[in-house]
Amino acid sequence: MTALPTNPDAVLFDLDGTLVDTADEFAAIVQAMRVDRGLAHLDRTLIRGVVSNGAGALVTLALGCEVDDPAHEALRQEFLDRYETQLGQVAQPFPELRELIAALGEAKIPWGVVTNKFRRFAEPLMAALEFNPAASVLITPCDVTTPKPDPEAILLGCRQVAARPEKSVYIGDHQRDIEAGNRAGCVTIAAAYGYLQDNDDSDTWGADLIVHSSQELAAKLRQVLA
Repeated sequence: MTALPTNPDAVLFDLDGTLVDTADEFAAIVQAMRVDRGLAHLDRTLIRGVVSNGAGALVTLALGCEVDDPAHEALRQEFLDRYETQLGQVAQPFPELRELIAALGEAKIPWGVVTNKFRRFAEPLMAALEFNPAASVLITPCDVTTPKPDPEAILLGCRQVAARPEKSVYIGDHQRDIEAGNRAGCVTIAAAYGYLQDNDDSDTWGADLIVHSSQELAAKLRQVLA
């Protein structure tokens, strides 16, 4: 495992479940879609574990409609339309990450987001959260040919802030995040506090470091800021 670089060239985050806790916004939509169809509420923990897999997986969880069902795409679009009307209203950065970003700014280390969330949603969410300093880069699937776990998006993020991948840090709460970061040549941190499912084991992802809370993440990164 590679140690965290002192004063990294860049610190890049996955978005949902790593930098920002968006689970309650997604859970509200799942519950509303079920209520509209006369179904009972689901346990919030079940919903939280599926958030990282995207709207399609949440539709399947909410309504039992599998991806190969002809009705699935219309339901997914309904889900996304509902989400667009309320994104950023409840979501907040995980504890101490605003302070970490302020510290990165003081150290003049660029930071940003590399996410599989489409720009239609990622950009207004980031704007609503008003990080200070603002992200130096935001890479979404709209910007690349192949999203994570392919390393293309992370490499693009590094290029846009003139950062060497091997001196940069990528943090994510899903195996695909760590795979993408490792393939890009970055130092990787698994955010085990994120939206993991019961069968997920961050110990097996191959990350250089595993953190179990956002407070631990902030503390570890502050240690390498000169």
